[in-house]
Amino acid sequence: MESQRIPVGRKRRRPTRAGTVLSEERIVSAALELVEAPGTSAFTVRRLGEALGCDPSAVYRYFANTDAVLLAVADRLIGDSLEGFTPGDDWVASLRDFATRVHRSVLSHPRLAAISTARVTAGPAERRAVDTGIGILLGAGFAPPEAVRLYFAFIDTVLAHAALDARVRDLTEAQRGQEGLAWRDVYGNLPADDYPHVHAVRAHLPGGAHSAFPDALDLLLAQFEARLA
Repeated sequence: MESQRIPVGRKRRRPTRAGTVLSEERIVSAALELVEAPGTSAFTVRRLGEALGCDPSAVYRYFANTDAVLLAVADRLIGDSLEGFTPGDDWVASLRDFATRVHRSVLSHPRLAAISTARVTAGPAERRAVDTGIGILLGAGFAPPEAVRLYFAFIDTVLAHAALDARVRDLTEAQRGQEGLAWRDVYGNLPADDYPHVHAVRAHLPGGAHSAFPDALDLLLAQFEARLA
């Protein structure tokens, strides 16, 4: 993927009208605050320029377009989620920690879930994350082709559950309540003649309506261990 960052020579070094000197880091920070601000509408470079106190065109000295800014924000979140992470001798525990950090980061920034879970940033943080994840699997003893294959199965599972859980977290209180009532009042009262299996477990359904991420991660890692054995 060709980088969408702008060559150093075109970057602005003069202060904006607000008295700040632009940089990629400052633009990314402002974009993150803008996207996550309550009640804000769609993210635009015009609104980003207003937040930075500069003409919107100045942003294009650093990033080719709006998409490039958002990808840089997503890459920042990857870096933040894995800050301080160091794989240990227990490769399963290391993968579990890796997964939990990424999942937690996505849930902490639900408005960016669509980009942070479905796009390839190709940024420095993502490159380091990919290298770290594959390195854990290679260190466990998997052959290179299988390490790559399992890494993608691992990270896609984590991101898919994170995206789903982020959408659920973004539901209103009324919507979440409606979900709970559906499991209790609808599924809990289905007739045995028509739905024998659901009827048999009806008492357990309301308590089971939570994130499947922990169970999915347990099953995935157990399968990895079985493959290695």
